[in-house]
Amino acid sequence: MKKFVLSFILFIAYSVTEAQIVSLNAGEIKALKAMTLNEPATKKAYLSFQKSTAVYLTDLPNPIDTIRTEGLLKGDLRKEKTKLALADMNKMFALALSYRLTDDQKYLNKCVVFLNAWAKTNHSKGDPIDDTNLDKAIEAYDLIKTKIPAQEKKVIDKWLMETARAEINSKRMKPGKATAINNWNAHRLKEVGEIGYVLNNPEFITWAIDNLKSHININLNADGTSLDFKQRDALHYHLYDLEPLLKLAIIINRGKGENFYTYESPKGSSIRKSIEWLLPYVTGVKQHEEYVNTTVKFDRDRAKNNETGFAPGTMFEPKLAVPILKLAVYFDSSLAETLEKFQDNTNIQTIADRIKHKK
Repeated sequence: MKKFVLSFILFIAYSVTEAQIVSLNAGEIKALKAMTLNEPATKKAYLSFQKSTAVYLTDLPNPIDTIRTEGLLKGDLRKEKTKLALADMNKMFALALSYRLTDDQKYLNKCVVFLNAWAKTNHSKGDPIDDTNLDKAIEAYDLIKTKIPAQEKKVIDKWLMETARAEINSKRMKPGKATAINNWNAHRLKEVGEIGYVLNNPEFITWAIDNLKSHININLNADGTSLDFKQRDALHYHLYDLEPLLKLAIIINRGKGENFYTYESPKGSSIRKSIEWLLPYVTGVKQHEEYVNTTVKFDRDRAKNNETGFAPGTMFEPKLAVPILKLAVYFDSSLAETLEKFQDNTNIQTIADRIKHKK
């Protein structure tokens, strides 16, 4: 009996490790393949995707040791250097997806070259606003992790482990820090959670889930508003807080965990209520002038730097909510009608997301 129980536990652990939870799973890849063959619009999008991805086969990785975006104004040389390096993220994802759709080894090999270069070069400093840019690399790895040679896999696993630990142990999340309860923490939880599920690391998964519960209680309000909206007087930051929370909630749910979309905190706040509060601004029933009463100096600095969208009084653009709607529709199919008004259906990534975010 003990032998059976041990074998069953090992089977479950193996199954979770092999499964794609963060990225498209085998069934979803099969569905996407069928659509590229049978649906004209998807076939057209796929042909365009193939053409652009083929170019990446001759590109060289451009990893950066430290990602620098947080707190820097547009035009800052450190931010511009990072922007150039982060072009690798979409390349990795495209190469990984191309491999899964074609089984052509050259896409796998090239994706491993990119992942390996970043794993050997990049080091997290525990800043989630910087590390949140790694999402596509993590999704790419999830797509191909069972096909990567052991030595390269060991290097990539170590990189992701160190990134998650840097976030967990960051000085920016110590009690009393604003960055422990605002949008920074939402991105931190998402990053640790997705790495946890990709690596099948129970410690990271448990940490992300436990802290997600407390974040929903502290950051979101029962009336649907958020701490970030109150501080910044900008729906832009309400969206920026909700996006990582939704990504993490979907990953947890796909991993057979709790539904954190409808989960209500002790004070009655929830992701669902914060989405519902946002909707009138998306449909045009309500309008909002952004940043008029922001309490954050960086917002005013960006306005002085003439960065688009940050001038006090700029009207909120409903189309900015599309990434949120694409995620929230996973939990609430009634949002599909609103999403359809804004969504671009000619992009293979959009089509892949629609498959992944459909229960």
